[in-house]
Amino acid sequence: MSGPIGIVGAGAFGTALAFALGRAGAAVTLWGRDAMVMGDAARSRVLPRLPDAPLPAPVTPTADPAALSDCETVLLAVPMQTLTGVLAALALTPRHTVAACKGVDLATGRGPTALIAAAWPDTVPAILSGPSFAADIARGLPTALVLGCSDDAIGAALQTRLSTRALRLYRATDVAGVELGGAMKNVIAIACGAAIGAGLGDSARAALMTRGMAEMMRLAEALGARRETLMGLSGLGDLALTCASPQSRNFALGLAIGGAGEWPRETTEGVATARAALDLGRAHGVELPVTRATAGLVAGEITVKDAMEELLSRDLRRE
Repeated sequence: MSGPIGIVGAGAFGTALAFALGRAGAAVTLWGRDAMVMGDAARSRVLPRLPDAPLPAPVTPTADPAALSDCETVLLAVPMQTLTGVLAALALTPRHTVAACKGVDLATGRGPTALIAAAWPDTVPAILSGPSFAADIARGLPTALVLGCSDDAIGAALQTRLSTRALRLYRATDVAGVELGGAMKNVIAIACGAAIGAGLGDSARAALMTRGMAEMMRLAEALGARRETLMGLSGLGDLALTCASPQSRNFALGLAIGGAGEWPRETTEGVATARAALDLGRAHGVELPVTRATAGLVAGEITVKDAMEELLSRDLRRE
């Protein structure tokens, strides 16, 4: 693999990846849709997402899609519900495309790699997921992620290309499992945040995390993924991080729903994913009570009290 690495999306995660890869010496073309912001960044070497640190020298910020044309590998760090539009607007032909977004498309019920394969049929799609906060990656703090790619040889090459001293990538061929873990953990994080925000305590959070994990595994099996994938970085690892920190926008949204915080101003992927996952569960005959309660909460259809009463009134059963 040669040439610069393209990163589509100059938000928090895309910028953090540009910092990590650029700091490691990789040439990076960072594309953002706002021409004024990217032009200012090209001159000042500073982006709004990380105003206290200059961009590493190998990173080139741009708003010109043509600048991505010589990138053999492109990372897509855009909100999940905008991915289809971005793919259509850019219409690139990279050899390898890595989704750096987490969720399920509401319109189609598909994960990011299926959307990439449909829009850019000449590329090999992969997915990057796992427990990470953009600020930690940008600061060079130790972080482990998983790279899901159905072609293990290409996955191994991408693993080498995208790993740095502090950003350690593992690889997996179970793309569906990697995608689902990254998507569903956001839904459970909203539920956990709501429980903490409403003063229901850490025991309630632990119960929601555990039962939420069970839902993730049931849905994974129904979609042809492997349960053991959900026990890795993209499932259990990301769940543990996202359900325990207000740095997570999904957990922060839950806190606000529970009455103990401000509503996040940025995209919160778990909102749309809750609805999309519930649709997938219905289509595959999979029961998802925590997901159903979360979807009701974010839609304003039920209160936290209603949600907990519904969950606690379910029939007793074996674990």
